[in-house]
Amino acid sequence: EREASVSVYGVQDLDRYVEFLEDVAEAARIQGVPATTVTSEHAPGQFEVNLHHQNDAALAANHAVFLRQIIRGAANRHGMDASFMAKPYLNAPGSGMHIHVSLVHKSGRNVFDDGTPQGSELLRYAVGGLQAIMGEGMAVFAPNVNSYRRFVPNAFTPMNRRWGYNNRSTGIRIPAGAMDARRIEHRVSGADANPYLAIAAVLAGIHYGIINRLDPGQPFEGNAGGFTDVTVPFAIDSALLAMENGKIIGEYFSPAYVDVYCATKRVELARFRQHIPPQEYSWYL
Repeated sequence: EREASVSVYGVQDLDRYVEFLEDVAEAARIQGVPATTVTSEHAPGQFEVNLHHQNDAALAANHAVFLRQIIRGAANRHGMDASFMAKPYLNAPGSGMHIHVSLVHKSGRNVFDDGTPQGSELLRYAVGGLQAIMGEGMAVFAPNVNSYRRFVPNAFTPMNRRWGYNNRSTGIRIPAGAMDARRIEHRVSGADANPYLAIAAVLAGIHYGIINRLDPGQPFEGNAGGFTDVTVPFAIDSALLAMENGKIIGEYFSPAYVDVYCATKRVELARFRQHIPPQEYSWYL
């Protein structure tokens, strides 16, 4: 039975699902998955789980994959289904996979911090690189037809390349907090994205921005939730074209990988479109 109530950041949903959440926490502990904070979110039965940061990007992706399996298994044991679809319900907010990144020098110094509230030049260049890769990376950040249903104006899902300080309406956010913990939050990927590919694309964008000293422009203040960037593809067909025609993804992932990825996704899309959805019968029968 689908959950209908919503208690954003409240304890009611946590109490209602406490046995399930305790099973998730225990399984994560046993498997070495560093799951930390859990909060109830804006959709019925929706929760956010934070994973502790790692200095190994592949390990961070491993943890994300393992956590999904842990959650699915625990849900099954409690007679529930866990979904990581980006948009399982049309009239409720979708689910994202927000990726937090900081860069640390071998000396231990966070290179995004220069002692100022704004952060370092390298931070700005990294943001510029994430802006540059966003369009051609959408086929990774949003890898299927359903992924794009999540992108709705003013629905907690950024539809733009803008960036800002502690601004959750922008695609790239610089969270508040201690300056020596300065980091970037990439808010575009859906919960259905492949963590390995999404993290790789984010790191590629950051590296590209730094080595090319890309200026991200001024940080955005205010609500950018109603702004849609027309240069970013918000459908899987156009996202695959952008990936094929882009220069950054191909440089970092290799042209051969881009070709294989896009060909595989087009086969998947063709098979998807062979099925007649119930709405067609409802409208056209």
